[in-house]
Order: sequence, then C-alpha cells, then structure tokens
Amino acid sequence: MEKLRTVRGVHDLLPNELHKHNVVINAGLDISDKYNYSQIETPIFEFSEVFTKPLGKSSDIVTKENYIFKDRSEDELMLRPEGTSGVVRAFLNAGLVQDVPQRFSYYGPMFRYERPQKGRLRQFKQLGIECLGLSSSMADIEVISLGHDFLNKLGVLDQIHLTINTLGDFESRQKYRNALINYLEDYKAKLSEDSIRRLSINPLRILDSKDHEDQKIIQNAPNILDFLNFESKTRFEETCKGLDHLNIKYNIDKNLVRGLDYYCHTAFEFVTNKLGSQGTVLAGGRYDGLSKMLGGSDISGVGWAAGIERLALMISSEFVNETDVVLMGQAESYNYLLLPIMKKLILEGIKSEIIYTGNFSKKFKRANKIKASYAIILGKEEINKKIFKFKDLTSGFEELLNLDQIIKKLKN
Repeated sequence: MEKLRTVRGVHDLLPNELHKHNVVINAGLDISDKYNYSQIETPIFEFSEVFTKPLGKSSDIVTKENYIFKDRSEDELMLRPEGTSGVVRAFLNAGLVQDVPQRFSYYGPMFRYERPQKGRLRQFKQLGIECLGLSSSMADIEVISLGHDFLNKLGVLDQIHLTINTLGDFESRQKYRNALINYLEDYKAKLSEDSIRRLSINPLRILDSKDHEDQKIIQNAPNILDFLNFESKTRFEETCKGLDHLNIKYNIDKNLVRGLDYYCHTAFEFVTNKLGSQGTVLAGGRYDGLSKMLGGSDISGVGWAAGIERLALMISSEFVNETDVVLMGQAESYNYLLLPIMKKLILEGIKSEIIYTGNFSKKFKRANKIKASYAIILGKEEINKKIFKFKDLTSGFEELLNLDQIIKKLKN
C-alpha cells in the first residue's frame, strides 16, 4: 500500500515549527492589542462573490489561484485567499458603519493555488490588521507604525526594510494608467505572456512582474508620483512626514503598486533579502473603495497582512518541552494510584507526565528525554507509609514527602 502523504503545497506543523508560528501570532496580537485593535475571526470559506466582486475577473487571485467549490445547496463558495474582504464583510453585516472607527486584528489560514516555494504554500497563515472608518493619513501612519513595532517585537527589524509608494486617488491613477499603457505598448512584443494579458485589463500589475525581461522594461516606466493631483501629493507628503516623526526609515519605490481598483493612496511593504524571492513579509495599503464594492457604504479602510510562515523562518526561537515532574510506579499496577496524583498536580498548574511502562532504567531515560526536573516514585514501601519518594533529577537528591509537601516544593 502506498504511504499516505500531504497534498502538494500544504505542510504538517510539528511542535518546533508550530511554536515559531505561535511566537509570531502572539507578538502580533499583543502589539495590536496595545494599539487598541480588537481580535476578530471570520470563516475560512465565504460565498465566492465576497472575493470575486472586489478582486475582479482580472486578478490573478481569481483567475488562477482560487479554491472554489459548490456545496449541496449549489451555492458557490471559496476558501478565503486573503483576510481583508471577509473582515469588511463582517463589519458591514454587523451594522458597525455608524460606529467608526473600528480597529480589528485577525490571524488564520488562507488558500491560494500556486507553485509552492520556500515560505509560500497553498495553505498558509496570515496575521493582519484593518482600520475602518478613518480617511485621514494619520491612519496610514498608525498601521505602518503598528507593523514596524510588530517586526521589532519579533527581533527581525534589522533584517527588513520598508518601501512605500502612493497610488493617488482615482483621478490620478487613471492618468497614470493611460500613460503606463502608452509606454508599455511600445514594448508589447518583448513583454511576458502574463504581462501582455494584463496590459489591457490590469496594467499596474505589470510593475510587479518578476519576469527578467519585464523588469528591464519597467525600469524606465513613467513614475506615478508625476501624475498625482494636489490632494494626492499632499496626502503622500503627510504620510512620509508622520513616518519621519516616528523615526521609521523608508524608501520610496515608484513601482510598488496594488493592481486592484479598490486600492488608493498609500501602499507599503516590509521586505527582507533573507528569504530569496519571497522577500515580502508584511504588506498593506489603503482600500477606500472596498466597502462600497461589497454593497456597503463608502467607508475608508487601511491595513496590512503579514506572512506567518515567512516570519517564522526568520526568528530564532526554539521549542523547548520541559516537564516539571514525572510520576513512575514500581509496577504497572500502581499506575492507577498515580492517576489522581497527576490530576491534582495539573490542577495546581504543575506540568506532569506518568511514565506508564518499562523498568526504572527505561523510565528514567524517558524522564531525561522530556527534560523532567523531578520525579515522584511510588513503590510498595511508599504505599504502606502513605508518602512518596521525591527525586531531584538534576542533583540526584531524594527525600520522602507527602503530596502537599511535594506541591509546595514544586511551586517554589
């Protein structure tokens, strides 16, 4: 029989790797809470239109990377490829439009059908924040600052640089889009197949192309900063000024864009060179048009999402499973007597394990393997005296104690 394995593009998370994921998640939720962002959780699948309506038919996420299926009611559902649309949908469903601003944090699995690479899977985790109902550039500065503090809390900020850009408002973006199309038309024969397809439906995505020939062409592409109207230019200057006041270093990248129509103004990415081609570890921007596309009021929004797998690859924290105390009996028949003892220890907050089988030599080997600090040993003599042998597994010192005395020592 062929050995069962995981589906391509998904991974099991064994304790050490899962520990690193939890370090990233806990750091993100902790700093988000300090910024007064409340945690939210949305379903991992939604009606597909929650994602297809705002993403549009031209998006790669919709055209190539979706997991769509029909349930027994013939409803078309999609495993979520990103978190923002679901959060905004939940915000609208809950009737929170009249109670803004709303600040949310979230984490969980996302799903995209793409070629698996280092730090890039078909089932992957993101941690994100969304700030809804604040149109001011102060909100853009706030979310970037939160991302900066999150990465600093993880101890990886020295390996990461921040790039920012602006997409301007709709008017500015339309002028730039036309200029970009005119420029790229002259190079159409040299563009990659994907970029030729994008040229007519989503030209801004070409600026994000990883194709070598495309990259040479876009080096001299028009600069979006030259097409900003006064309002958009002033807004971007205010955002940069806020980052300067916070001493957050950044580079302006004219080719940093978001290809979807609901994005506007600020776009940013925290990028590392430690993970090869998958260098973006946290990315975000302003999406003022999303709420209206989902059928709600015209509510401003800005946020970011971070790749948990990618950040987990960068942190050095290791999983250590140290046990406070092991319990072992002279005979297997004594295991029943050890069960209520273990339960009492656990209720006192003491990490415990009964070693059920093997002779004492094997049991002590197991205790050493799980890095136990102490052992409680029960033999015939201890049963008769209603006490336990309590052994310090580091020093080897042994003494006879009752359970209350043992608990007191362990808690001290």
